[in-house]
Amino acid sequence: MKRGRDTKPHIGIFGRRNVGKSSLINRLAGHEVAIVSDIAGTTTDPVKKSIEIPGLGPVVLIDTAGIDDTGELGAKRISRTIETLNQVDLALLLISRNNFAETEINLIREFQKAGLPFFIVHNKSDEEKLDNNLDRVLKERYDTPLIDFSSVNPGNLDDLIRLIRETVPESAFIKRPLVGDLISYGDTVLLITPIDIEAPEGRMILPQVQVIRDVLDNEGICVVCKEREVDAYVKKMYPKPVLAITDSQVFPKADAAIPKNIPLTSFSIVLARQKGDFVNYLKGTPKLGELKSGDRILILESCTHHVSCDDIGRVKIPRWLSNFTGKDLVFDVVSGLGTVNRPITDYAMVIQCGGCMITRKQLLNRLKPAIDAGIPVSNYGMTIAWVHGIYHRAIAPFTGNTGDKGDYL
Repeated sequence: MKRGRDTKPHIGIFGRRNVGKSSLINRLAGHEVAIVSDIAGTTTDPVKKSIEIPGLGPVVLIDTAGIDDTGELGAKRISRTIETLNQVDLALLLISRNNFAETEINLIREFQKAGLPFFIVHNKSDEEKLDNNLDRVLKERYDTPLIDFSSVNPGNLDDLIRLIRETVPESAFIKRPLVGDLISYGDTVLLITPIDIEAPEGRMILPQVQVIRDVLDNEGICVVCKEREVDAYVKKMYPKPVLAITDSQVFPKADAAIPKNIPLTSFSIVLARQKGDFVNYLKGTPKLGELKSGDRILILESCTHHVSCDDIGRVKIPRWLSNFTGKDLVFDVVSGLGTVNRPITDYAMVIQCGGCMITRKQLLNRLKPAIDAGIPVSNYGMTIAWVHGIYHRAIAPFTGNTGDKGDYL
């Protein structure tokens, strides 16, 4: 399989309690990374394990709770398991002792509804071999591979890994460039990176690191400075940068400092093009100008982090939007991949962070309910650019006719 740069495909392990999901993960990892027990229901919540699978590379395996769990708490666990479908690129459905019934049929329906590729593993074959008739029926009904396997005596482990490799969609391995298609060999890219209370001690924030790596991977040169040093650099910059990228929080400062003949955008907008639904962001962002008093805005953070007194999503964007519109707006913030408690139709607008900590599929699935309901969506950086009157400059590097940007629009 030809790959782009690694983005760690997410593989979910699904099935009833005690079919050997955790044992399978340990076998694939080559050591014990998941708790194994004969007691049904040992795994209670989806648990992610980053591992390297020989012949496949780095992946994230997600160990899920049994889909036959019982009681009120069990129902919540099943719900969490189903939510995981929006996070994975491939599903492995484990069965054992030739037990395949309505429980598995319903789960496969959920796979199909999510457009999720899957195959079936009949586990614990050391205890009971796969019945030939069940093998034939399942292959005919679902047109998907089925393998008889034992986590205890994995004589055909290579065959299982081959099936994973062949079934994981190519898109799970392909990483779109951040700015690599906008630059040529030896081009200079200026990065404006404030060091403030939200910057991790001794480190840079992840989007900044990702852009630096992308520029270097594409034979470019990075010049990195804080916003206070931009004016001094601009006076003596040589060669002239082909692109300037700023933290969205200092957009107005960067816009004033960077000459208009140098394209300017933000780290968040760069991520919006790479990972987000950029087409719908472009359609939705102008709707910020149509908000009315009483409108409810949903802000989606795709990670959990320490909340500072000047947090970008919880404090600054609500303040800037309220000042820009002059309206009395209501804001809800949901972090991580948590559940949105209100009906999505309660919202007049959804604003998504850059999504540096999640996969493109996870981010698109996060936005899909709003898009399907016709609710405008935007991104942190695009929203900030809009309220500060520099939106069209900020998106211009990606909406012109340079490079291969047609793939994104």
